Amino acid sequence: MPEAFGLLAEFETPEALVEAARETRAKGYRNLDAFTPFPVPELYSVLRLRDDRVLWLGLFGGIFGFAVALGMQLFTNFDYPINVGGRPLYALSAFAVVAFELTVLFAALFPAIGMLALNGLPRLHHPIFSARAFARASRDRFFLCVLADDEQFDARETERFLRTLGSASVELVRS
Repeated sequence: MPEAFGLLAEFETPEALVEAARETRAKGYRNLDAFTPFPVPELYSVLRLRDDRVLWLGLFGGIFGFAVALGMQLFTNFDYPINVGGRPLYALSAFAVVAFELTVLFAALFPAIGMLALNGLPRLHHPIFSARAFARASRDRFFLCVLADDEQFDARETERFLRTLGSASVELVRS
């Protein structure tokens, strides 16, 4: 029998979902996820979805791109010194265009690739897709999932608790 991924509770309104997420968080559950047909901003603070890692990847990508551009041009001028009209060999102003372009390129690529990696993508199948009621998550239902790797997760006790929150259904999702 496959291992449990988590328990999925279905709610009819976004308000009910937010309240259920608050109560679940207050009960001590920490590893939660929610699925909604449209953004519900109140969930961000409840689920603690604030993650700045992608922003930092943009900064480090820009710094890396600048360093690569500068290093590449300095190495090229060191390895192939050509004196053109008595100009300085290492004129940093001449390196500005390439440095700017690589800074922008890497500042865009690092967060894009990092976001995919941090989200675990590409992932062709997610265990939550096998839940019977989950097809309505993109239309008119709101779902709260307590993941099985939560410290307090106990299939029976957690299911009993989710039913007390006014959920329309609670379903065990297998990995």
